[in-house]
Amino acid sequence: MENFENGAESQMPAGENINFESRLDLRKLQDSIVAVKAELASVIVGQHKMVDQLLVAFLSNGHVLLEGVPGVAKTITAKLLARTLNIDFGRIQFTPDLMPSDILGTSVFDLKKSEFEFRKGPIFSNLILIDEINRAPAKTQAALFEVMEERQITIDGQSYPMDAPFLVIATQNPIEQEGTYRLPEAQLDRFLFKISIDYPKLDEEIAIIQREHNLQDHGKLDNIKTLLSAEDIKQYQSLVKQIIVEPHLLEYIAKIVVNTRENAFLYLGASPRASIAILNAAKGFAAIRGRDFVTPEDIKEAAIPVLQHRVIVTPEREMEGLTSTAIIKTILESVEIPR
Repeated sequence: MENFENGAESQMPAGENINFESRLDLRKLQDSIVAVKAELASVIVGQHKMVDQLLVAFLSNGHVLLEGVPGVAKTITAKLLARTLNIDFGRIQFTPDLMPSDILGTSVFDLKKSEFEFRKGPIFSNLILIDEINRAPAKTQAALFEVMEERQITIDGQSYPMDAPFLVIATQNPIEQEGTYRLPEAQLDRFLFKISIDYPKLDEEIAIIQREHNLQDHGKLDNIKTLLSAEDIKQYQSLVKQIIVEPHLLEYIAKIVVNTRENAFLYLGASPRASIAILNAAKGFAAIRGRDFVTPEDIKEAAIPVLQHRVIVTPEREMEGLTSTAIIKTILESVEIPR
């Protein structure tokens, strides 16, 4: 093909012109992803799937819900990712007494100017870590609806857009439910991924202990390099949108999502927003693997973290111990893979 592009076209009969579809140059993006993963791996042991999914979410301009028991590196991973990026980072600890104004900001009367002045809250940043999102009551959680979906907030009739890039990483503990407020479906639907973090394996546990012992008086984040700017991220996000997706793969995504609505084991299926989320995430998985086109494997890899928090298992099946993840895996096995 390279030889054809370099000269063979001139040998075509006069009047014939073949337009070759331009391919995307993903080398810089892939090099950046490898460098960021190397920095994270210097502190985080294992959790390769979680790291990949976090990076895909960033490239796809989507928010992430990290779910795992305390101590499995949810918070430190978000802080590490922020350290590798030359962008603003904010952390909000959700508590039962937290008010929407504590997140978004509030209007304060300026006596000198005799007018109200809006003071921005901690949500005005590029990467926001919300610790224990299910600790805050419903009205505080609802304050995130607009900013997560539209990248803006509205206070006193005035809209304030967020600076790009803007990504929310929220954490929650799936075990401890005392003093928590379940996230409503509308809130869950605004997260591109729900990433479930498991306990490390034995060899990984040993490596974690060894690294902690070797640190001595040094902090975990002391030697982390800043690799990407806000402009780099926006450029990569724009590049990922241009990843090629064949029509039959779009149909494959649609069949998977529609199957969740028709599945007898699910009380609630996924919405069209889930279809778009799978599409965007599949492009991200293709990009970090250096491909300018999506494959069925990319779609299958995106489907579980995209769908598992968007569907609800029927009470009968839930009592039997069946999970949304298991049902989604069954759906993926039943939907014919396009060839």
